Amino acid sequence: MRFNQPPCPSGRYWRVEAGDTFYLIALRTGTTIAELERLNPGVDPNNLQIGQLICLPAQVCPSGVYWIVAAGDTLSSIARATGTTVEKLLELNPHVDPQNLQIGQAICLP
Repeated sequence: MRFNQPPCPSGRYWRVEAGDTFYLIALRTGTTIAELERLNPGVDPNNLQIGQLICLPAQVCPSGVYWIVAAGDTLSSIARATGTTVEKLLELNPHVDPQNLQIGQAICLP
């Protein structure tokens, strides 16, 4: 199946899988629903198709290294495991709610 896709300025894409929503894609890639909507004006977020490519914003994580949140993770445990501080993680991830980490969420590491 081919989708009519406008050019993506960042060259970064997310290939839609079963169960994906703009909310989950934003959460997992460290962006916002509003930014996904801006970058994908012809995409109906209520009718995503498996295999469809969603344009993502330019890489916002300076290191390009991410921690993918697993069950039981906290910012404190991630900071300890990676030799950094909660404060640094929050600085790199201003969109993250430390009280509401989601499994599969991408956390930018220093």
